[in-house]
Amino acid sequence: MAVYFITGASGYIGSMLAAHLWGQDKNNRIIAAARNRKKAESILPKGTDILQADLSDRTETERLEIECDYVIHCASVTQSAQMLSHPVEVVESIVNTTQNVLELAKRCRIKSMVNLSSMEVYGDIDCSDGHRVSEEELGEIDLYKVRSCYPLGKRMAENICCSYFREYGVPVKTARLAQTFGEGVLPSDNRVFVQFAKAIRQGTDIVLHTAGNSMGNYCSIHDAVRGILTILRKGSSGQAYNVVNEENTMTILQMAELVARDVAGGRIGISFDIPEEDIYGYAASTGLRLSGRKLRALGWEPKEGLVQMYQDLLRGM
Repeated sequence: MAVYFITGASGYIGSMLAAHLWGQDKNNRIIAAARNRKKAESILPKGTDILQADLSDRTETERLEIECDYVIHCASVTQSAQMLSHPVEVVESIVNTTQNVLELAKRCRIKSMVNLSSMEVYGDIDCSDGHRVSEEELGEIDLYKVRSCYPLGKRMAENICCSYFREYGVPVKTARLAQTFGEGVLPSDNRVFVQFAKAIRQGTDIVLHTAGNSMGNYCSIHDAVRGILTILRKGSSGQAYNVVNEENTMTILQMAELVARDVAGGRIGISFDIPEEDIYGYAASTGLRLSGRKLRALGWEPKEGLVQMYQDLLRGM
C-alpha cells in the first residue's frame, strides 16, 4: 500500500489525481488536504482521508501528525481576479505554503514529491520562429505589474524546492503545467476555455476580450495526471518538466475558431469586446511554445487533442 498526501485536493487537478490514484488501486491511501471539508467531501472519492488544514500557516502545518510515501503539492491560488485584488496575499500563500509542505515532506522522509508549477514562470520568450521552449530557458517578467505576483511566486516556489533538494535531500520535482482541462472541470471555474464551452451550451457567440493573439499551450486533464505521476515516479529530483501536448499549441483566436467550427459544428461565431484596461486579470500576452521533450523521454506521451478535451468538458457541464 502506498500513502499519498495531496495538497489543494478540493481543486481541479488535486481532485482528479485523487480519483485516478483511487481508481488505480483501492489499497492506495490518499490523505487529502483542503481548507473546506464540505467541498472536499463532495468532490473526492469515498475512502479519502480528508484533512482540513491551512497549509500556509507554518504553526498549523507543523502540528500535523501524518506519515506518507508521496507528496503532490497542488495547492495554489488560480483566480486571476484575486491576483489583481490581493497580490500580497497571493505571493505570500504560494511561497509560504510550498515551504511548509516541503518541511512536512522532509519530516516524513518521503520517497518522492511533485510541486505543481505553471508555464507562466517562463515569462516573455520570443518563439516567433516556431522555437519550442525547454525547461532551461526563462524570459523576462515585468516586476512592476501587479499580476506578476503569480509567476514570480511560482518561480520562487521552484527555487525553494530546488534548495530543499540540495540542502536536505528532499526528493522533489516540479511539473510546469500547460493550461489543463477536460473531464471534471469544477463549476466554479471561469477560465477562457470554460467560457468557450458555455458559449456552445448557450448557443451564443464566443466573446473575446483581447485580440486573441496570445499563444496557448494545452494538455488534457487525463494526460496531465499521467504526466504528473510519471514525474513523481521517474523524474529526477531538483528538476522541472513541462507537461504539455505540443499538438495543442495555438493562439486564443485559433482555439476559438476551432471550437466554433469543430466542436460547435459552425452553429456559433466569434465576436470581440475589448476593454481599454485589463479588468479581467488575464496573463500577459505571450508567444510561448512549450517543449514536452523532457517528459516524453521518461516514457510519457499525450493522447488527447483539444476537440476531445472540449467534448469531455461539455459532458460534465
